[in-house]
Amino acid sequence: MNLYPVRSIYMAEMARTRRTLLQSIVSPVISTSLYFVVFGAAIGSRISEIDGVSYGAFIVPGLIMLMLLTQSVSNASFGIFFPKFSGSIYELLSAPISHLEIVVGYVGAAASKSILLGLIILATSGLFVPLEIAHPIWMLTFLVLTAVTFSLLGFIIGIWADGFDKLQLVPLLVITPLTFLGGSFYSIDMLPPFWQGVTLANPVVYLVSGFRWSFYGISDVSLVASVGMIVVFLALCLGVITWIFRTGYRLKP
Repeated sequence: MNLYPVRSIYMAEMARTRRTLLQSIVSPVISTSLYFVVFGAAIGSRISEIDGVSYGAFIVPGLIMLMLLTQSVSNASFGIFFPKFSGSIYELLSAPISHLEIVVGYVGAAASKSILLGLIILATSGLFVPLEIAHPIWMLTFLVLTAVTFSLLGFIIGIWADGFDKLQLVPLLVITPLTFLGGSFYSIDMLPPFWQGVTLANPVVYLVSGFRWSFYGISDVSLVASVGMIVVFLALCLGVITWIFRTGYRLKP
């Protein structure tokens, strides 16, 4: 793999983030702060602890995961959709650049932005609640794997979308609801048995639970199940992207 074209795509995407700093970084951080004000102050005063962790600290992994999933999908989908929309994708596909280099450039930039945002939100959370990270290596592992996996999903959405409205369709109507219902703000043990079973069908539960385990050593599902879910989803996304480039599916504006 030639790193020069990868670096060119990567730097161009990162430069776009610097030009839209207010939207890319500042807005999600403000939104997270508002979550702490609403959930931490209003609801946290009624819920003292969950599994020995204060409610304000308990929701930190869920908030980071919420922003990580939505931003990874949005960054990657817009990154590849804009060349389709402007017609510059013809130059990209005709250049001496492999499909792998294209994917690594766009997905790497989207994942880097999301990881940076996740770390900023983590630092911001420390201003509101006392934090502890029991397993920092696992925390970074979950952060990176999740960002890369959902950036790959965003890349697929960017190829599939034929208009700007569809770019927000999956993040708003699928990713965000699944994250809210995936234990981001509560433990699924607090639900009735029937709804616990229903909730376990939500794949985001496994991501949030594994990420929370890396902070506090508590989880709703096993660590093996959490890692397995990420790996399976990563493999599925890689398979779909491979099929897209083999068939040329919607690689035109």
